[in-house]
Amino acid sequence: MPNVVILGSTGSIGTQTLQVLEHLPGYRVLALAAGKNGALLKSQIQKFKPLRAAVMDEDAAVQLRQDCGIPVDCGEDALCELACLPEADLVVVAVVGAAGVRPTISALKAGKKVALANKETLVIAGHLVQEYLSQVVPIDSEHSALWQCFHGRERSHVDRIVLTASGGPFRTWQGSLEEVTIAQALNHPRWKMGGKITIDSATLMNKGLEVIEAHWLFNFPYDRIDVVVHPESIVHSMIRLQDGSLIAQLGPTDMRIPIQYALTSPQVLPAPVPPLDLTQVGRLTFEPVDRRRFPCLDLAYAAGKAGGELPVALNAANEVAVEAFLAGKIGFMDIPRLVEAVLPSFAGQSFLPLTQILEVDSRARQLAHEWVLRGKPHTER
Repeated sequence: MPNVVILGSTGSIGTQTLQVLEHLPGYRVLALAAGKNGALLKSQIQKFKPLRAAVMDEDAAVQLRQDCGIPVDCGEDALCELACLPEADLVVVAVVGAAGVRPTISALKAGKKVALANKETLVIAGHLVQEYLSQVVPIDSEHSALWQCFHGRERSHVDRIVLTASGGPFRTWQGSLEEVTIAQALNHPRWKMGGKITIDSATLMNKGLEVIEAHWLFNFPYDRIDVVVHPESIVHSMIRLQDGSLIAQLGPTDMRIPIQYALTSPQVLPAPVPPLDLTQVGRLTFEPVDRRRFPCLDLAYAAGKAGGELPVALNAANEVAVEAFLAGKIGFMDIPRLVEAVLPSFAGQSFLPLTQILEVDSRARQLAHEWVLRGKPHTER
């Protein structure tokens, strides 16, 4: 009976992982960890009966211990501890942001299989994960698709990686992107996701982060990783072989499919999702990215190629920018402006140890917060 630890169980990926586990015989939820949503974590504990839990808020931890009768720890160290439980067979890392890096590295060093939904781990510490790639299965729909396309193939037979992007809510937007509202940016046309990743999808920073992830996961240079807009979101990604032909993975726009594959791979089992019916889809279309309107993609390419501190600073500044946008402190197009303003303070160089990665992350966040404080909210400009 595989024992599963879910870090970030109350978020979008975490809750869908639990939905998948309800339909998988023989899997046991060993431990759950959440951020601040103690109420939802409590209901998850009562339903799935884990042996341990963790939450970031100390008051919530105290209350959960009283209500649920199991050990409930607090803080990032607690996530690392759960990730290394001797009984754990699989650790699902669905924590959003840089907070997922240390638990992921801890789980890998402890020999655990990791189902990875945390983009930041590969973006800012991909070189630290590379030696453990045999233990990693990606959850992102794009990287799960690539993982399946690569299965059983010689890497030398593959010429290019092609990541697909829905284009987000502003692909055909006729007005100025300077004026879009928070609600409009959160209105993704295809996927139901958490707030941060939804805004990243609207700016296309999400696709930029995925390019950096793909570089580390599949050991491909950046000039052989392409992005193409595919608004139907049926083709989740492709590989181009040396003979020019394409191998693609298609499926419904439902994250439970890549989540289940990450849990059960290399087995492919029936999923709690209706199968894809291409006659209902009708047509599949593809178009180039409008890089002028969505500069975050090129910022990510540039940071990834430079390496060193740049990917760390890119990710940290973007997290601060998205948070500020969702709080109404900056405008939508201030997100790439903020990121671009922070990056020159950092250098591309050789691989960084984890301690230095965390130092650069902290410094970039401080510079990003200062940028927000110096600038006026977009609505006042």
